[in-house]
Amino acid sequence: MNTIRPLISSMRLRTLPLSLAGVVCGGVLGYAGGEDTSIAAVVLLCLTACALQVLTNMSNELGDYLSGVDGAQREGPSYSLVGGSLTPEKMRHAIVGVAVVCCLLGLAMVFCAQNTWQIWRNAYSYIIIGLGVAAIWAATHYTLGRHPYGYRGWGDLAVLIFFGWATVAGGYYVVSRTLNPIMLWPASGIGLLSVAVLNVNNIRDMASDRGRRLTVPLRIGERRAKIYQTFLVTVGVALMVVGLLRYAAQHEADIALWRWAFVLTVPLFALHIVGVWKRHGKALDPMLPLLVMSTFGMSILFTLGCYGL
Repeated sequence: MNTIRPLISSMRLRTLPLSLAGVVCGGVLGYAGGEDTSIAAVVLLCLTACALQVLTNMSNELGDYLSGVDGAQREGPSYSLVGGSLTPEKMRHAIVGVAVVCCLLGLAMVFCAQNTWQIWRNAYSYIIIGLGVAAIWAATHYTLGRHPYGYRGWGDLAVLIFFGWATVAGGYYVVSRTLNPIMLWPASGIGLLSVAVLNVNNIRDMASDRGRRLTVPLRIGERRAKIYQTFLVTVGVALMVVGLLRYAAQHEADIALWRWAFVLTVPLFALHIVGVWKRHGKALDPMLPLLVMSTFGMSILFTLGCYGL
């Protein structure tokens, strides 16, 4: 059986813009804000984030398949394991391979950021490696393991941490080797928008998830989940605005009009919120890529707006 095409399908490459939204922001601004920084570290940071996203996607598919969450009743798209084009054993082997790639890319990233192979001689290396280990654990235990946290309603917090704080503020630290508390503003903004992606996915899957796993929409009901979605998107965008103001104040710089270009994505977020309130179940599918690409676009434009201040 040809496994290349099913494996590529299971990687869900369309989700990569969301994982890149945070690291591009943190990595590029870290490159601009640090001393003796390396562009190679920025590139490897992005590649590591992509590999971790692929690891997450493949682990989630295996976990959902083994637990019975993915099946004929699922509202979302079907994947390779459900369709029979990939076996659980081959998926496990692929997951191990991707995890190894994550480790190699992460170590190369730490080396490039410090420009030395003696990465074991300072606390910086151990902090980054510790974050990497935590990220791999989180990627593989959302739906896998004896106690998958994604089935107990903890996915939102994990996304805020790993798609927001770790990617933006952590990415800044990786590249610049310095901590910048101001980065917590855009980190929280992108983190909340990433949580919103998970939340609308869970709203769509409420019918198929009921009785199989516990998500925030199942805890609070569909109407309150849509109020929660509106809150996540609105506050997420607002935090990006505050982020630019605080970043400019930190650098004692005036903000030219063009640096506000990221607010041009606001109508897309408004369109998403309207769509979420009007749609139910599988009809929510188009709202996912709309939110992912809006978040990615806002992150890129925000980064350009801050760069050079």
